[in-house]
Amino acid sequence: MSEPLIVTLGCRLNTYESEVMRRHASDAGLDDCIIVNTCAVTAEAVRQAEQTIRRLRRERPGARLVVTGCAAQIEPERFAEMAGVDHVIGNAEKLAPETFKALATDTLADVAVNDIMSVRETALHMIDGFGSRARAYLQIQNGCDHRCTFCIIPMGRGPSRSVPAGEVVAQARKLAEAGYPEIVLTGVDMTSYGADLPGSMSLGRLAKQILKHVPELPRLRLSSIDQVEADRHLIDVIASEERLMPHLHLSMQAGDDMILKRMKRRHLREDAIRFCNEVRRLRPDVVFGADLIAGFPTETEDMFERTLDIVDTCGLTYLHVFPYSPRKGTPAARMPQVARAAIKERAARLRAKGEAAHSSYLDRLAGRRTEILMEREDLGRTPQFAEVRIDRPVPVGTLQWATLGGNDGRRLNGMVDA
Repeated sequence: MSEPLIVTLGCRLNTYESEVMRRHASDAGLDDCIIVNTCAVTAEAVRQAEQTIRRLRRERPGARLVVTGCAAQIEPERFAEMAGVDHVIGNAEKLAPETFKALATDTLADVAVNDIMSVRETALHMIDGFGSRARAYLQIQNGCDHRCTFCIIPMGRGPSRSVPAGEVVAQARKLAEAGYPEIVLTGVDMTSYGADLPGSMSLGRLAKQILKHVPELPRLRLSSIDQVEADRHLIDVIASEERLMPHLHLSMQAGDDMILKRMKRRHLREDAIRFCNEVRRLRPDVVFGADLIAGFPTETEDMFERTLDIVDTCGLTYLHVFPYSPRKGTPAARMPQVARAAIKERAARLRAKGEAAHSSYLDRLAGRRTEILMEREDLGRTPQFAEVRIDRPVPVGTLQWATLGGNDGRRLNGMVDA
Protein backbone atom coordinates (compact mmCIF):
# COMPACT_ATOMS: atom_id res chain seq x y z
CA MET A 1 0.00 0.00 0.00
CA SER A 2 1.17 3.56 -0.63
CA GLU A 3 0.33 7.09 0.46
CA PRO A 4 -2.28 9.11 -1.49
CA LEU A 5 -0.79 10.89 -4.49
CA ILE A 6 -2.24 14.34 -5.19
CA VAL A 7 -1.41 15.85 -8.58
CA THR A 8 -2.15 19.57 -8.89
CA LEU A 9 -2.73 21.34 -12.20
CA GLY A 10 -3.40 25.05 -12.63
CA CYS A 11 -3.50 27.95 -10.20
CA ARG A 12 -2.18 28.72 -6.73
CA LEU A 13 -5.66 28.27 -5.30
CA ASN A 14 -5.60 24.68 -6.55
CA THR A 15 -2.24 24.26 -4.78
CA TYR A 16 -3.85 25.41 -1.55
CA GLU A 17 -6.90 23.21 -2.01
CA SER A 18 -4.71 20.20 -2.76
CA GLU A 19 -3.22 20.58 0.70
CA VAL A 20 -6.74 20.61 2.18
CA MET A 21 -7.47 17.37 0.31
CA ARG A 22 -4.16 15.87 1.43
CA ARG A 23 -5.13 16.41 5.05
CA HIS A 24 -8.67 15.07 4.58
CA ALA A 25 -7.38 12.01 2.71
CA SER A 26 -4.86 11.34 5.46
CA ASP A 27 -7.47 11.75 8.20
CA ALA A 28 -9.77 9.32 6.38
CA GLY A 29 -6.99 6.72 6.14
CA LEU A 30 -7.03 6.68 2.34
CA ASP A 31 -4.07 4.99 0.74
CA ASP A 32 -3.17 3.77 -2.73
CA CYS A 33 -5.31 6.60 -4.09
CA ILE A 34 -4.53 9.16 -6.80
CA ILE A 35 -6.35 12.52 -6.78
CA VAL A 36 -5.97 14.75 -9.83
CA ASN A 37 -6.91 18.39 -9.15
CA THR A 38 -7.64 19.73 -12.64
CA CYS A 39 -7.68 23.17 -14.27
CA ALA A 40 -10.11 24.42 -16.93
CA VAL A 41 -8.70 27.85 -17.78
CA THR A 42 -8.06 26.84 -21.41
CA ALA A 43 -8.98 23.95 -23.69
CA GLU A 44 -5.28 23.01 -23.57
CA ALA A 45 -5.45 22.77 -19.75
CA VAL A 46 -8.31 20.26 -20.05
CA ARG A 47 -6.38 18.25 -22.65
CA GLN A 48 -3.34 18.17 -20.35
CA ALA A 49 -5.57 16.97 -17.51
CA GLU A 50 -6.76 14.04 -19.63
CA GLN A 51 -3.18 13.26 -20.64
CA THR A 52 -2.07 13.33 -16.99
CA ILE A 53 -4.92 11.01 -15.94
CA ARG A 54 -4.02 8.46 -18.64
CA ARG A 55 -0.34 8.55 -17.66
CA LEU A 56 -1.11 8.09 -13.95
CA ARG A 57 -3.41 5.17 -14.69
CA ARG A 58 -0.62 3.46 -16.63
CA GLU A 59 1.89 4.08 -13.84
CA ARG A 60 -0.42 3.00 -10.98
CA PRO A 61 -2.87 0.49 -12.50
CA GLY A 62 -4.14 -0.75 -9.14
CA ALA A 63 -4.73 2.61 -7.46
CA ARG A 64 -8.10 4.25 -7.03
CA LEU A 65 -8.17 7.32 -9.31
CA VAL A 66 -10.21 10.39 -8.36
CA VAL A 67 -10.61 13.46 -10.59
CA THR A 68 -11.64 16.85 -9.21
CA GLY A 69 -11.04 20.57 -9.81
CA CYS A 70 -12.53 23.04 -12.28
CA ALA A 71 -12.47 20.79 -15.35
CA ALA A 72 -14.22 18.03 -13.39
CA GLN A 73 -16.80 20.51 -12.05
CA ILE A 74 -17.62 21.86 -15.52
CA GLU A 75 -17.52 18.59 -17.51
CA PRO A 76 -18.01 15.72 -15.03
CA GLU A 77 -19.32 13.32 -17.69
CA ARG A 78 -16.21 13.81 -19.82
CA PHE A 79 -13.98 12.54 -17.03
CA ALA A 80 -16.38 9.92 -15.73
CA GLU A 81 -16.29 8.29 -19.16
CA MET A 82 -12.49 8.04 -19.19
CA ALA A 83 -11.15 4.53 -18.77
CA GLY A 84 -9.68 4.01 -15.33
CA VAL A 85 -11.37 6.95 -13.57
CA ASP A 86 -13.12 5.68 -10.44
CA HIS A 87 -14.68 8.89 -9.06
CA VAL A 88 -15.33 12.45 -10.19
CA ILE A 89 -15.93 14.99 -7.41
CA GLY A 90 -16.83 18.68 -7.60
CA ASN A 91 -15.04 21.78 -6.34
CA ALA A 92 -17.26 22.09 -3.28
CA GLU A 93 -17.18 18.36 -2.51
CA LYS A 94 -13.37 18.15 -2.70
CA LEU A 95 -13.02 20.38 0.38
CA ALA A 96 -15.44 18.44 2.59
CA PRO A 97 -14.00 15.82 4.97
CA GLU A 98 -17.18 13.77 4.50
CA THR A 99 -16.24 13.18 0.86
CA PHE A 100 -13.02 11.46 1.85
CA LYS A 101 -14.70 9.43 4.60
CA ALA A 102 -17.17 8.21 1.98
CA LEU A 103 -14.28 7.37 -0.35
CA ALA A 104 -12.61 5.36 2.40
CA THR A 105 -15.79 3.39 3.11
CA ASP A 106 -16.74 2.88 -0.56
CA THR A 107 -20.00 4.81 -0.11
CA LEU A 108 -19.26 7.74 -2.43
CA ALA A 109 -21.12 7.99 -5.72
CA ASP A 110 -19.02 7.59 -8.87
CA VAL A 111 -19.89 11.19 -9.77
CA ALA A 112 -20.33 13.57 -6.82
CA VAL A 113 -20.66 17.01 -8.43
CA ASN A 114 -23.35 19.41 -7.24
CA ASP A 115 -24.47 22.83 -8.49
CA ILE A 116 -21.54 25.14 -7.69
CA MET A 117 -23.68 28.20 -8.48
CA SER A 118 -25.79 27.49 -5.38
CA VAL A 119 -22.78 27.73 -3.02
CA ARG A 120 -22.94 30.96 -1.02
CA GLU A 121 -20.17 30.60 1.59
CA THR A 122 -16.54 29.58 1.62
CA ALA A 123 -14.83 28.09 4.66
CA LEU A 124 -11.29 28.78 5.78
CA HIS A 125 -9.43 25.47 5.83
CA MET A 126 -6.68 25.37 8.43
CA ILE A 127 -3.49 24.19 6.77
CA ASP A 128 -0.34 23.66 8.84
CA GLY A 129 2.17 22.58 6.22
CA PHE A 130 2.79 23.07 2.52
CA GLY A 131 5.76 20.79 1.92
CA SER A 132 8.07 23.81 1.87
CA ARG A 133 8.99 26.10 4.73
CA ALA A 134 9.44 29.10 2.43
CA ARG A 135 5.88 30.38 2.05
CA ALA A 136 2.29 29.46 2.76
CA TYR A 137 -0.80 30.20 0.68
CA LEU A 138 -3.93 31.48 2.38
CA GLN A 139 -7.23 31.35 0.51
CA ILE A 140 -9.34 34.41 1.28
CA GLN A 141 -11.93 34.21 -1.49
CA ASN A 142 -13.42 31.83 -4.03
CA GLY A 143 -15.62 32.16 -7.11
CA CYS A 144 -16.29 35.05 -9.49
CA ASP A 145 -19.33 37.19 -10.31
CA HIS A 146 -17.89 38.60 -13.55
CA ARG A 147 -18.56 37.13 -16.96
CA CYS A 148 -15.54 37.75 -19.18
CA THR A 149 -16.44 36.34 -22.59
CA PHE A 150 -13.42 34.03 -22.79
CA CYS A 151 -13.64 32.56 -19.29
CA ILE A 152 -15.34 29.37 -18.11
CA ILE A 153 -13.97 29.55 -14.55
CA PRO A 154 -17.13 31.04 -12.90
CA MET A 155 -18.91 27.84 -13.98
CA GLY A 156 -16.28 25.83 -12.13
CA ARG A 157 -15.93 28.02 -9.05
CA GLY A 158 -19.38 29.49 -8.52
CA PRO A 159 -20.27 32.97 -7.20
CA SER A 160 -17.77 35.17 -5.39
CA ARG A 161 -17.64 34.50 -1.65
CA SER A 162 -15.20 35.73 0.97
CA VAL A 163 -13.71 34.22 4.13
CA PRO A 164 -14.51 36.50 7.12
CA ALA A 165 -11.58 38.79 7.97
CA GLY A 166 -11.25 37.56 11.57
CA GLU A 167 -10.75 33.98 10.38
CA VAL A 168 -8.13 35.08 7.84
CA VAL A 169 -6.20 37.07 10.46
CA ALA A 170 -6.32 34.14 12.91
CA GLN A 171 -4.97 31.74 10.29
CA ALA A 172 -2.27 34.23 9.25
CA ARG A 173 -1.18 34.45 12.89
CA LYS A 174 -1.08 30.67 13.17
CA LEU A 175 1.07 30.39 10.04
CA ALA A 176 3.43 33.13 11.25
CA GLU A 177 3.77 31.43 14.64
CA ALA A 178 4.55 28.17 12.82
CA GLY A 179 7.54 29.92 11.28
CA TYR A 180 6.42 30.83 7.78
CA PRO A 181 8.25 34.02 6.75
CA GLU A 182 5.85 34.76 3.88
CA ILE A 183 2.11 34.34 3.34
CA VAL A 184 0.54 34.64 -0.11
CA LEU A 185 -3.11 35.69 -0.18
CA THR A 186 -4.93 33.86 -2.95
CA GLY A 187 -8.37 33.57 -4.51
CA VAL A 188 -10.19 33.42 -7.84
CA ASP A 189 -11.10 37.13 -7.97
CA MET A 190 -9.23 38.50 -4.96
CA THR A 191 -10.01 42.17 -5.46
CA SER A 192 -13.73 41.43 -5.10
CA TYR A 193 -12.95 40.31 -1.53
CA GLY A 194 -15.40 41.54 1.09
CA ALA A 195 -18.29 42.58 -1.17
CA ASP A 196 -20.43 39.75 0.26
CA LEU A 197 -19.42 40.38 3.89
CA PRO A 198 -21.19 42.73 6.33
CA GLY A 199 -19.64 46.17 6.74
CA SER A 200 -17.17 47.61 4.27
CA MET A 201 -14.40 45.02 4.13
CA SER A 202 -12.09 44.96 1.09
CA LEU A 203 -8.77 43.42 0.06
CA GLY A 204 -6.87 46.56 1.08
CA ARG A 205 -8.56 46.69 4.50
CA LEU A 206 -7.89 42.97 5.00
CA ALA A 207 -4.17 43.38 4.18
CA LYS A 208 -3.96 46.23 6.71
CA GLN A 209 -5.66 44.06 9.35
CA ILE A 210 -3.23 41.17 8.79
CA LEU A 211 -0.16 43.41 8.96
CA LYS A 212 -1.47 45.20 12.05
CA HIS A 213 -2.54 42.14 14.03
CA VAL A 214 0.27 39.80 12.92
CA PRO A 215 3.33 42.03 13.47
CA GLU A 216 5.63 38.99 13.58
CA LEU A 217 4.91 38.18 9.90
CA PRO A 218 7.88 39.39 7.80
CA ARG A 219 6.26 39.23 4.36
CA LEU A 220 2.74 39.39 2.94
CA ARG A 221 2.26 38.87 -0.79
CA LEU A 222 -0.78 39.19 -3.06
CA SER A 223 -1.30 36.71 -5.89
CA SER A 224 -3.28 38.09 -8.85
CA ILE A 225 -5.36 41.26 -8.66
CA ASP A 226 -7.77 43.04 -10.99
CA GLN A 227 -6.48 46.59 -11.10
CA VAL A 228 -9.91 48.08 -11.87
CA GLU A 229 -11.14 46.86 -8.45
CA ALA A 230 -8.21 48.31 -6.48
CA ASP A 231 -9.70 50.74 -3.94
CA ARG A 232 -7.89 53.51 -2.03
CA HIS A 233 -7.20 51.14 0.89
CA LEU A 234 -5.32 48.73 -1.38
CA ILE A 235 -3.34 51.57 -2.98
CA ASP A 236 -2.57 52.94 0.49
CA VAL A 237 -1.29 49.63 1.89
CA ILE A 238 0.87 49.04 -1.20
CA ALA A 239 2.35 52.51 -0.81
CA SER A 240 2.86 52.51 2.95
CA GLU A 241 3.61 48.93 4.07
CA GLU A 242 7.11 47.60 3.36
CA ARG A 243 6.02 44.15 4.53
CA LEU A 244 3.55 43.98 1.62
CA MET A 245 5.76 42.73 -1.19
CA PRO A 246 6.24 45.12 -4.15
CA HIS A 247 5.18 42.59 -6.77
CA LEU A 248 1.70 42.83 -8.28
CA HIS A 249 0.38 40.43 -10.88
CA LEU A 250 -2.40 42.08 -12.89
CA SER A 251 -5.35 40.54 -14.68
CA MET A 252 -4.79 42.74 -17.74
CA GLN A 253 -5.54 40.35 -20.66
CA ALA A 254 -5.06 42.83 -23.53
CA GLY A 255 -3.82 46.29 -24.45
CA ASP A 256 -6.40 47.21 -27.08
CA ASP A 257 -9.69 48.86 -26.10
CA MET A 258 -11.88 47.07 -28.66
CA ILE A 259 -10.54 43.67 -27.62
CA LEU A 260 -10.99 44.57 -23.93
CA LYS A 261 -14.63 45.49 -24.64
CA ARG A 262 -15.21 42.25 -26.57
CA MET A 263 -13.65 40.37 -23.65
CA LYS A 264 -16.18 42.18 -21.42
CA ARG A 265 -13.36 43.41 -19.20
CA ARG A 266 -14.16 46.31 -16.88
CA HIS A 267 -11.11 48.45 -17.74
CA LEU A 268 -9.64 50.14 -20.79
CA ARG A 269 -6.02 50.53 -21.84
CA GLU A 270 -5.63 53.93 -20.16
CA ASP A 271 -6.98 52.56 -16.87
CA ALA A 272 -4.20 49.96 -16.75
CA ILE A 273 -1.54 52.54 -17.64
CA ARG A 274 -2.87 54.99 -15.04
CA PHE A 275 -2.84 52.29 -12.33
CA CYS A 276 0.73 51.23 -13.05
CA ASN A 277 1.97 54.83 -13.15
CA GLU A 278 0.21 55.74 -9.90
CA VAL A 279 1.43 52.68 -7.98
CA ARG A 280 4.98 53.12 -9.30
CA ARG A 281 4.93 56.77 -8.18
CA LEU A 282 3.89 55.71 -4.67
CA ARG A 283 6.08 52.59 -4.49
CA PRO A 284 9.08 53.08 -6.82
CA ASP A 285 10.47 49.57 -6.21
CA VAL A 286 7.28 47.82 -7.39
CA VAL A 287 7.32 45.39 -10.31
CA PHE A 288 4.31 44.26 -12.32
CA GLY A 289 3.38 40.97 -13.88
CA ALA A 290 0.34 40.46 -16.08
CA ASP A 291 -1.85 37.85 -17.74
CA LEU A 292 -2.11 38.57 -21.48
CA ILE A 293 -4.06 36.68 -24.14
CA ALA A 294 -2.76 36.42 -27.72
CA GLY A 295 -5.15 35.89 -30.62
CA PHE A 296 -8.50 36.67 -28.99
CA PRO A 297 -11.36 36.42 -31.56
CA THR A 298 -11.45 39.37 -34.04
CA GLU A 299 -7.94 40.51 -32.99
CA THR A 300 -6.17 42.18 -35.93
CA GLU A 301 -2.42 42.68 -36.19
CA ASP A 302 -2.83 46.34 -35.15
CA MET A 303 -4.84 45.31 -32.09
CA PHE A 304 -2.20 42.77 -31.14
CA GLU A 305 0.52 45.39 -31.52
CA ARG A 306 -1.23 47.45 -28.85
CA THR A 307 -1.06 44.48 -26.47
CA LEU A 308 2.61 44.04 -27.36
CA ASP A 309 3.18 47.75 -26.73
CA ILE A 310 1.55 47.77 -23.30
CA VAL A 311 4.42 45.64 -21.97
CA ASP A 312 6.69 48.68 -22.39
CA THR A 313 4.08 51.32 -21.63
CA CYS A 314 3.17 49.75 -18.27
CA GLY A 315 6.70 48.53 -17.59
CA LEU A 316 5.68 44.90 -17.16
CA THR A 317 8.35 42.49 -15.88
CA TYR A 318 6.66 39.07 -15.64
CA LEU A 319 4.23 37.89 -18.32
CA HIS A 320 1.84 34.93 -18.25
CA VAL A 321 0.99 34.55 -21.95
CA PHE A 322 -2.07 32.55 -22.97
CA PRO A 323 -2.63 31.67 -26.64
CA TYR A 324 -6.39 32.01 -26.99
CA SER A 325 -8.29 28.74 -27.26
CA PRO A 326 -12.08 28.61 -27.45
CA ARG A 327 -13.91 27.18 -24.43
CA LYS A 328 -17.25 25.61 -25.21
CA GLY A 329 -20.01 27.48 -23.42
CA THR A 330 -18.35 30.92 -23.54
CA PRO A 331 -19.47 33.84 -25.76
CA ALA A 332 -15.97 34.23 -27.23
CA ALA A 333 -16.13 30.72 -28.68
CA ARG A 334 -18.96 31.93 -30.93
CA MET A 335 -17.04 35.01 -32.18
CA PRO A 336 -15.00 35.05 -35.43
CA GLN A 337 -11.81 33.15 -34.62
CA VAL A 338 -8.22 34.09 -35.44
CA ALA A 339 -6.26 31.46 -37.40
CA ARG A 340 -4.40 29.04 -35.12
CA ALA A 341 -1.08 29.72 -36.85
CA ALA A 342 -1.48 33.46 -36.20
CA ILE A 343 -2.38 32.84 -32.54
CA LYS A 344 0.71 30.68 -32.07
CA GLU A 345 2.95 33.25 -33.77
CA ARG A 346 1.56 36.16 -31.71
CA ALA A 347 1.92 34.22 -28.46
CA ALA A 348 5.57 33.51 -29.34
CA ARG A 349 6.22 37.21 -30.02
CA LEU A 350 4.52 38.21 -26.77
CA ARG A 351 6.55 35.65 -24.79
CA ALA A 352 9.76 36.90 -26.42
CA LYS A 353 8.80 40.45 -25.46
CA GLY A 354 8.24 39.30 -21.89
CA GLU A 355 11.55 37.45 -21.75
CA ALA A 356 13.38 40.55 -22.98
CA ALA A 357 11.63 42.74 -20.41
CA HIS A 358 12.48 40.30 -17.62
CA SER A 359 16.12 40.03 -18.70
CA SER A 360 16.42 43.84 -18.86
CA TYR A 361 14.99 44.09 -15.34
CA LEU A 362 17.52 41.57 -14.01
CA ASP A 363 20.35 43.53 -15.65
CA ARG A 364 19.34 46.63 -13.71
CA LEU A 365 19.63 44.79 -10.37
CA ALA A 366 23.36 44.02 -10.60
CA GLY A 367 25.25 45.37 -7.59
CA ARG A 368 22.18 45.89 -5.41
CA ARG A 369 21.85 44.46 -1.91
CA THR A 370 18.50 42.94 -1.06
CA GLU A 371 16.76 40.45 1.22
CA ILE A 372 16.08 37.00 -0.22
CA LEU A 373 13.59 34.39 0.97
CA MET A 374 15.22 30.98 0.54
CA GLU A 375 13.07 28.41 -1.31
CA ARG A 376 15.92 25.92 -1.57
CA GLU A 377 19.34 25.87 0.06
CA ASP A 378 20.86 27.61 -2.95
CA LEU A 379 17.86 29.45 -4.44
CA GLY A 380 15.61 32.25 -3.22
CA ARG A 381 13.41 35.19 -4.25
CA THR A 382 13.69 38.92 -3.77
CA PRO A 383 10.67 40.93 -2.53
CA GLN A 384 9.93 41.59 -6.24
CA PHE A 385 9.97 37.82 -6.87
CA ALA A 386 13.21 37.77 -8.88
CA GLU A 387 14.93 34.41 -8.57
CA VAL A 388 18.46 34.40 -7.14
CA ARG A 389 20.99 31.57 -7.02
CA ILE A 390 23.35 32.17 -4.11
CA ASP A 391 27.01 31.28 -3.61
CA ARG A 392 26.64 28.93 -0.62
CA PRO A 393 23.90 26.81 0.98
CA VAL A 394 21.71 28.35 3.69
CA PRO A 395 18.59 27.00 5.45
CA VAL A 396 15.31 26.88 3.51
CA GLY A 397 12.67 29.32 4.77
CA THR A 398 15.17 31.87 6.10
CA LEU A 399 15.57 35.49 5.03
CA GLN A 400 19.09 36.29 3.88
CA TRP A 401 20.69 39.55 2.79
CA ALA A 402 22.72 39.23 -0.40
CA THR A 403 24.44 41.35 -3.01
CA LEU A 404 23.16 40.67 -6.51
CA GLY A 405 25.47 39.99 -9.44
CA GLY A 406 25.02 38.95 -13.06
CA ASN A 407 22.22 36.85 -14.52
CA ASP A 408 21.56 34.26 -17.21
CA GLY A 409 18.36 35.95 -18.43
CA ARG A 410 16.21 33.88 -16.04
CA ARG A 411 17.79 34.26 -12.61
CA LEU A 412 20.40 36.33 -10.82
CA ASN A 413 23.54 35.25 -9.04
CA GLY A 414 23.95 36.49 -5.48
CA MET A 415 26.53 36.60 -2.75
CA VAL A 416 25.12 36.09 0.76
CA ASP A 417 26.35 38.44 3.49
CA ALA A 418 29.05 36.87 5.58
